[in-house]
Amino acid sequence: MRKLIVSTFMTLDGVMQAPGGPREDDSGGFAHGGWSVNYWDEQMGQVMGEATSKPFALVLGRRTYDIFAAHWPHAPEEEGGRTFNEATKYVASRSRPTLEWSNSVLIEGDAAEGVAALKREDGPELQVHGSGNLVQTLLRHQLVDEYRLWVFPLVIGSGKRLFADGTVPSGLKLVDSRVSSTGVVMGTYEPAGEIVTGSFALD
Repeated sequence: MRKLIVSTFMTLDGVMQAPGGPREDDSGGFAHGGWSVNYWDEQMGQVMGEATSKPFALVLGRRTYDIFAAHWPHAPEEEGGRTFNEATKYVASRSRPTLEWSNSVLIEGDAAEGVAALKREDGPELQVHGSGNLVQTLLRHQLVDEYRLWVFPLVIGSGKRLFADGTVPSGLKLVDSRVSSTGVVMGTYEPAGEIVTGSFALD
C-alpha cells in the first residue's frame, strides 16, 4: 500500500491559491499570486529537500501539472530539476490532454478510483502538490494518509482553500513541526479519526 501525502503552502486563513507567482492561478480575480515567495529561507529549502530526497511519484491536477511542466524541465538539476523530471507524474484531468513532460501518465476515468488504485500498487510514496480541486476529491474519499502543511504568517481573505466548504469533519495528529526564520510553520499531520467533543461547562 502506497502512502498518499498532500503537501500544501497555505496562509493563516487557509488560502492555498497561487503561492508561487502572479500568473500561476488568477481565477476568480485572485490578485495576490506569489504570496509565499518572500518568506523563503534556507531551512525551508532543507525541509523541501528532505521531502524529495527519497523516491516518490507525483499526483497532480491538470492546472498544477501545466505549471510544473512549464518550470521543472528548465530548472537546474541542483535545484530539483532532475528530481521532479525523473519522477512519475500521474495527472487527473476531465479532458484527455497531451502530456509532454517526461514520465507523465493520465489517470483514466474517475480520479478518486484512479488514485485509490495507485495506492494499492507497490511503488514509491505519492505526493500531491497544489492541485486544489483534486485535493477536494481526495479529501471527500478519505484517500489522504499525511498532510505536510506550511502555514505562512499572512491572511488574504479570499481564494481557494485547502479545507473548503464541504470538507468532511475529522481530527488530525501533529507528528512533526518546524518553524522557519520567517515565521512559516511547517507541520506534518496524520488523520486521527472522528472529532471528539467535550465541554468546559461546570456541572
